[in-house]
Parts: sequence; C-alpha cells; structure tokens
Amino acid sequence: MVHSRRAAVQLEPRQLVAASPALDALHARVLATGGSVASAIDLAVELGPSVPLPGLGQTPELWSTLATIAAADVSVARVVEPHLDALAVLAQLPGVADLGVVGADGRSAWGVFAAEGAGLRVTATSRDGSWMLDGVKPWCSLAGRLSHALITAHTPGGRRLFAIDLAHNGVRLRQGEWFARGLPGVESGPIELGSVPAVPIGDDGWYLSRPGFAWGGIGVAAVWWGAAIGIARTLEESVRTGDPDQIALMHLGATDLQVEIGRLALAAAAASVDRDEPGRGETRILAQRTRSIVAGSTEEIIRRCGHAMGPAPLALDARHAGRVADLELYLRQDHAERDEAELGRSLLTREARPW
Repeated sequence: MVHSRRAAVQLEPRQLVAASPALDALHARVLATGGSVASAIDLAVELGPSVPLPGLGQTPELWSTLATIAAADVSVARVVEPHLDALAVLAQLPGVADLGVVGADGRSAWGVFAAEGAGLRVTATSRDGSWMLDGVKPWCSLAGRLSHALITAHTPGGRRLFAIDLAHNGVRLRQGEWFARGLPGVESGPIELGSVPAVPIGDDGWYLSRPGFAWGGIGVAAVWWGAAIGIARTLEESVRTGDPDQIALMHLGATDLQVEIGRLALAAAAASVDRDEPGRGETRILAQRTRSIVAGSTEEIIRRCGHAMGPAPLALDARHAGRVADLELYLRQDHAERDEAELGRSLLTREARPW
C-alpha cells in the first residue's frame, strides 16, 4: 500500500479526510524558504491580505494556516504569526490611526512588542499633540529586520499601544544579547528608544482588554500545535519504515492522542471565538485553558518522540533537531505553572462555578 504524506494541518478532523491543496502548497512554500528570515518576512507580508482575521467566521482557517507553517518550519511561523497578529489588531480600529505618520503601508512587515521586563520600561509622552517613546523594551523579535512594530508603553493612564517605525534613528538594538540555540535566526533581544515618534492605537488599556488579545494568544498555541505535529510526523515515519516493537507502537499511539487533544481544544476555541460567545473575562479564561492544554500536549509529544526514537534524530537529523530546539524555546512563552495559577485566579472572579 502506498501512503501519501499529508502536509496541511487543519483543525476539523473531517477536513483531514480530503487534501487541502492551498495549505499543501503553503507547506511547500515554507519548506522552500530553508528557514531564511528574509524569505519568512516576505511570506508574512504576502500572506497578510489573504489570511482570514480571527473572530469573523474563519478562525479555524487562520489557525490551520499558522499550524501548517509551523509543521514545516517553526522559525518561519515565529515570523509570520506576529505580523498577522499586528494586522488583526489594526483591523479592529480601521481608520483610527494615521499610520502614514510612521511611514507604514501595505508593504510593512510588523512585529508586536508587548512584553515587560524587570527594571525595563518604555514611557510614552505627548508633546504638542504628538507622541514620543523613550526607554528599553525587552523581547523585541527581529527588531533589526522588520520595518514597523506595535509596541506597548506606559502613559499616565496606564499601558497603551503605539505604532513605530523601526528604522527611526531613535531606535537602537542591543547587540550580543541573544544566545539561544532554538530560533537562532529570530533574535529577540531588547531595544532602546530615544524620542521615537509614535502613533497611538486605541486608548489606554484597550490593547490588553480587547477580546482579540486573547485570540492572538490562542493563535500562538496553534503554532505550538503545528510544530508538535512536525515532530510527531518524524516519529510516525520512523515507526512506519522500521520494525516497531510494542513500546514504539505505544509511543506512536500516545502521541496521536496528544495531537488530537490539541486539535480538539483549538477547534472548540475557534468555534467559540467565531460565535462571539464569551464576554471579555470569559475570553481570557478560554485562552488560558486552550494555551495550557496545547502546551501540555506539545510537551508530551516532544517527550514521547524522544523516548521512542532515542538520540539519533536529535544528533543526526538537522531538521528534526532544529524543530525540537525551536519549539522548546517558543513554548516558554507559556508560563507553565504561573499560567495555571492565573487561570485559577480568573475562575474565582466569576460568580458561576466552573464545573
């Protein structure tokens, strides 16, 4: 019997019965980049106008696209996901911000810099009707390669989102602070800002409180899930072409269960997002649950595949070794037990009991 290799990664099980030519072609495109950051940025800009926005009835297609990219190359997905997330943010406030002030247009390549760090702070100051940003922002992925970024900064009224031109001479990259073995090409060190012109996107607090913030977090989980499928496919191929014993078959079956757990969690979340069911607090809980479920399944897939295949693929298969290293680093965007504690805190804020 001839077995076809499926490239597309889709959320709904019934869709896996049939091929998805568009996603299969996308998978091939990603492989053709060879992990090149420049090619990944070009792909992100190209995909921007055609990939669905979340919450408008096609969220499964959006997250399937992210998962398919990640199954082919985690680093490319790490570039594409924030660009698409930035476009989704901007689409929620059409026409409100004059992005021409910072030179942004349809060819812009976006990052999203919203992380905070101990002792680091970006302050936004209004000067004669214009805004300026000053300070240090951590975890700024590809700040030296992208054209623009959405970045959070502190105002007297709280945290607010701004758009900036990364080519402005007030933006300075801190060099030599990225030593990661995973995602080595996606440098994510800090940047220093000195009187950088900025365009406000929404009011104080809008970026973090809108439902789309949670949707974007689930989109990251879709990338984790897709990357884990890439690892699982290596195991499946190893078992299929080898002479598996009972233990290898057990690991393959257990890996399949974890893939399906992630799929079900993401599919249910996508359906909920598209039905616009939860309110703001419930959307946060949905995201916390989904991300933790997918992160747990992904870590279990990495563990199972490692136990089943031993050290050989990690030492002798460059693509597999890179994928594992990339995913293990990317997964640390999940805060593990701290996120579970935050979920518990969120549950106690509701009047209704959770179960």
